[in-house]
Amino acid sequence: MSRRRALITGIPGQDGSYLADLLLSKGYEVHGIVRRTAIEDTEHKLKNLRHILGQIHLHVVSLDNVLSMIKLVKDLQPDECYHLAASSFVSYSFEDEISILNNNVNSTHYLLAAIKEFAPHCRVYFAGTSEMFGNAEIEPQDERTPFNPRSIYGISKVASYHLVKNYRQQYGMFACTGILYNHESPRRGYEFVTRKIVSMAVRIKLGLQESLQLGNLDAFRDWGYTPDYVNAMWLMLQADLPDDYVVASGETHSVREFVESAFSYLGLDYQKHVKMDPKLFRPAEKVRLCGNPGKIMEKLNWKRTVTFQEIVKEMIANEMKIQGNG
Repeated sequence: MSRRRALITGIPGQDGSYLADLLLSKGYEVHGIVRRTAIEDTEHKLKNLRHILGQIHLHVVSLDNVLSMIKLVKDLQPDECYHLAASSFVSYSFEDEISILNNNVNSTHYLLAAIKEFAPHCRVYFAGTSEMFGNAEIEPQDERTPFNPRSIYGISKVASYHLVKNYRQQYGMFACTGILYNHESPRRGYEFVTRKIVSMAVRIKLGLQESLQLGNLDAFRDWGYTPDYVNAMWLMLQADLPDDYVVASGETHSVREFVESAFSYLGLDYQKHVKMDPKLFRPAEKVRLCGNPGKIMEKLNWKRTVTFQEIVKEMIANEMKIQGNG
């Protein structure tokens, strides 16, 4: 029996790299789409994949070019496709908003159309986000909660969600959306607040800096562990029927709790080093973004395996290894 073949867009990222690890462990032939700049600078752009570069197949393909997408899908004939790539840069400039909307919606549409025509047997996972709920009216949110996005990124994800649903209903494609809440790991990018906190806390511990500027410490997030969440993606494509699922921890913690945990693991008092910067405050949320994972737990037997405190501890240990050389 031939190995199952998986295609991952956004493979160099946190989610893509853990998903590649998981699929390799299950005997898949793993293919990933990357930008040309990644191939030219593997040391930095593909750092999350360094340990498996010899085991995966990378393709330089532009997601916003429908012809190149068709050629890849036609040639590859994947059994499963995980569409994780998206422009998520938070900006208020008009040009950036046009780019985010076009890139995210068009790439999803091109991929679905190519698979429908040239690899109709392929099962598709689309990466949704809690940003789709935006200014939610109720807490916790589940699969029946109305979407109310408040950013172009969230809007682009809602539009893509409806594209996925349309292809499932109109053409009978096995296509799912996972609505994932915040998920963290040692591979989290430095542009995210959790990695910023961990990185700066370690720098303070090592005497490389004295303080850390943060926004609202009393903002709450539903934080989970990335390897648990990529397992949820895989489970969705193994189900008998395609469906959409919220993937979340079901509990919230404040940024202050994250900071306190990170600093305390290093034997530091965060109050001596952390300063709040009003310029970094986001608009207040009327209702917390907290997901209810009841459906995926019941239907697909998914469960989280790592606690909030364990996530912070692992991130700190990894950062100490990177910055402290041991």
